[in-house]
Amino acid sequence: MNTAGLGAAEAPVEPQPGLEGLNSTPPPSRDAALGLLRRHLSRIQGGMQERFERESLPGLVAARALAAEMDGLIAAILRYSLAATAGPGRPAGFALAATGGYGRGTLAPYSDIDLLFVSDTPLDAVGRRTVEFMLYLLWDLGVKVGHATRSIAECIEDAKSDTTVQTALLDARFLEGDATAYARFEEAYTAARQEWGLGQFLHAKQIERGLRHARYGDSPYLVEPHIKEGRGGLRDLQTMYWLTRYAFGVEKMWQLVGPDSPGGGLLTAQEARAFRRAWSFLWTVRFHLHYVTGRAEERLTFDLQPVVGARMGYTRHGKQDGVERFMKHLFLTAREVVRLKRLLEPAIERAALGMPALQPAPDEMMRKAGLTLADGKLLFAPDHDIAADPAVMLRIMRVARDRGLELHPLGLRALIRNARYATRLRGQAAANVLFLDILAGKQSAHWLRALNEAGVLSSLIPEWARIVGLMQFDTYHVFTVEEHTIEAVGVLNALERGELDSIAPVASELVGQLQSRRALYAAVLLHDIAKGRGGDHSELGAGIAQDLCPRLGLSPEETETVSWLVLNHLLVSQTAFKRDIDDPKTILDLAEVVQSPERLRLLLVLTVCDMRAVGPKVWNGWKATLLREIYWRVAEVLAGGLSVPERDVRVARAREAASAALEGRPQAEVEHFLGLGYPGYWLSFDPETHARHASMIREAEATGAPLTVRTEVLEDRAVTEVTVYTADHPGLFSQIAGALAVAGASIVDARIHTMTNGMALDTFWVQDAAGGALDAPHRLARLSVMVEQALSGRMRITDEISKVKREPARLRAVTVPPRVVIDNHASNTHTVIEVNARDRPGLLHDVTAAISAQGVQIASAHVTTYGVRAVDVFYVKDLFGLKVENERKLDGLRNAVLAALTTEAKPAA
Repeated sequence: MNTAGLGAAEAPVEPQPGLEGLNSTPPPSRDAALGLLRRHLSRIQGGMQERFERESLPGLVAARALAAEMDGLIAAILRYSLAATAGPGRPAGFALAATGGYGRGTLAPYSDIDLLFVSDTPLDAVGRRTVEFMLYLLWDLGVKVGHATRSIAECIEDAKSDTTVQTALLDARFLEGDATAYARFEEAYTAARQEWGLGQFLHAKQIERGLRHARYGDSPYLVEPHIKEGRGGLRDLQTMYWLTRYAFGVEKMWQLVGPDSPGGGLLTAQEARAFRRAWSFLWTVRFHLHYVTGRAEERLTFDLQPVVGARMGYTRHGKQDGVERFMKHLFLTAREVVRLKRLLEPAIERAALGMPALQPAPDEMMRKAGLTLADGKLLFAPDHDIAADPAVMLRIMRVARDRGLELHPLGLRALIRNARYATRLRGQAAANVLFLDILAGKQSAHWLRALNEAGVLSSLIPEWARIVGLMQFDTYHVFTVEEHTIEAVGVLNALERGELDSIAPVASELVGQLQSRRALYAAVLLHDIAKGRGGDHSELGAGIAQDLCPRLGLSPEETETVSWLVLNHLLVSQTAFKRDIDDPKTILDLAEVVQSPERLRLLLVLTVCDMRAVGPKVWNGWKATLLREIYWRVAEVLAGGLSVPERDVRVARAREAASAALEGRPQAEVEHFLGLGYPGYWLSFDPETHARHASMIREAEATGAPLTVRTEVLEDRAVTEVTVYTADHPGLFSQIAGALAVAGASIVDARIHTMTNGMALDTFWVQDAAGGALDAPHRLARLSVMVEQALSGRMRITDEISKVKREPARLRAVTVPPRVVIDNHASNTHTVIEVNARDRPGLLHDVTAAISAQGVQIASAHVTTYGVRAVDVFYVKDLFGLKVENERKLDGLRNAVLAALTTEAKPAA
């Protein structure tokens, strides 16, 4: 509880101006008092918001000012309640205390007010009536109140078995009422805490924090952070405050500075200032969040980030937008909170519970390394000067890894305090050996994360410091750049351990065949090193790698490999998801860039690491299938095989394989089917799919059905295949795409084929919103019904699409400028149209309708989404089956697609 509260007990809160009417004799009626209080509360809230915004008050100053204003109001309400229920001059019989954040003397605009009515003995009927009268007044005022009514004995008994109650009482601050009763409560609770000891409270808070982080975000670098409960947020700062109050009775972190302070100087003056900076900055963000949303909002979502950043004065600077600068400051603050926790908590434990017994180094090697053990965990030897030997900060990581040891919290504390000395290691050969050994060693992501959080990595590699806390303002990436990079290293670790065999089988197999393993780890570390600098981060990053790798001790050959991998780290994924990998030119172009089987292996593994580290929803079976297929096709070309032989030979082989798959069917039926497909059709599917198509066509012709729709769940690819067989006509693709959107399906790929009999055989591969196959029988039936209704004209597609649920409002702040790129060099036989736009229901329907209206035939579509950004690529021909090369026609096509991107159906009212 607050020692400042004792002063308050001796001098109760004075009545606030404007509330004098509550003190009249007799007291005013309840309705009159309520009106007076409402007006006063409105003045408090409106005045505080005006001051905060006009004067740009720091959040912590505003929080304390608001709490002080509420103190006067709460005290006046209690005095009025006593007069109205117990009669003039009757003592309260209890003390009214503030608890929770309000007890600490801080209050956010829309936060709850926590109150404790504490008395020597359980309240009598008059006391209970007074408490009830007061609470109803507060509720009628619209104040959110958390409250408890306890005797002193009940407080101690409840707190003994419940650390939540212990924490609430720790924050208690006297407001009004019986000051002597409060003093007795404070004395009893102080004695009880000493009896219980810090150990149980510390253990409970650590468990509570772990559960909280698991719920609200275990990383301080999530791109939509929870300001209050997430890791590196206000609650983590409050936990440190609770621990120091419990252990030493201090109220401010400055009281822990200096050799004569409790604990003997747990913090330096610089660390105490960092604590206050973080506390004030997070409170400022919190105040803005509350005022912008008009509620107790604690999560900083995408739509709120630009608003809060602008209100706090963050504007564009150089290559960085204001919102990105604001979020970087926030993430650096969160990291600072994590570091302060690692600094302070072990010191509290050591000071309050005693220094752990240092064990002698178990062998000569560890002793010479400057390390020792305590409680079975590794830390620096007390007599070892880290400033004189900064390489010990890398040695401790390697020894911990090799011997399967944890770092002692005091070891992490020493790392943080000495991180700046890592600048002396730059370019040192011995330090380079240590760092590269850690980087390419087992569990390297774990050790890199420790070095990053301690600040050692930024001191060692100045280029790394520029991406720490750097956020990309999109909905695709879940983490900041440096956290994504460490996650990618973790994926590479997992691949080497064989943990992703079922998820990424090819990469898991290839990772053991690599000759340039160390270069691969360096490439993963550096693949996004140039983010935030403007321009193409791949090109800029390749240049940084050329300069940085020799400084890290990599050989010229390794440096060249790393630079090439950084330059091309998006090549495989962009080719797989944006190009038709059945087009021979796609494979030949990629093979020409890669040239080497080893580089292809490295690039495939790097691609998997990069994609899986973006976020949990990015990787799926369909994408894995595309990467796998493109790898084997390019590998076969590089091996001199016949992956891309002459087209006629490939068509003949595909027809032979299809004929074999139809073995047992009448020869006339087989010949009829083989005569239906043009060359492009035979090259687009495997023999099993050809056999399914033959059966489908046979049934349609036998029954004379004008439309046939079949669905097939492909579990290994995590997609559902939808095949439509009907008479071909302009706009058919667009109608089917619209129907599938109405049915809740997301199209990831499509092939469109017109057969020699004039019928269309169109195939769509679709997923649900979670990136999996649609496999429920009712959903499969709905797919077929929606397509049939759309093609028969019984469904107005545009109207139905307008009813489909839109994206959440929080995502609309992320802008995606529409862009159309037409490429006549990517394919020898087709014009390629690439569309970048904001994803929305019916986008594919609108775009393909615009393309068809220009008299252009769509041969295939490849659809990829990156958060709210859709990248759709179409391979098209003109009505004569040729590329679209007339400039006037191309301009018209581009303008029509752009118009479709900027005009969408409005949601139904």
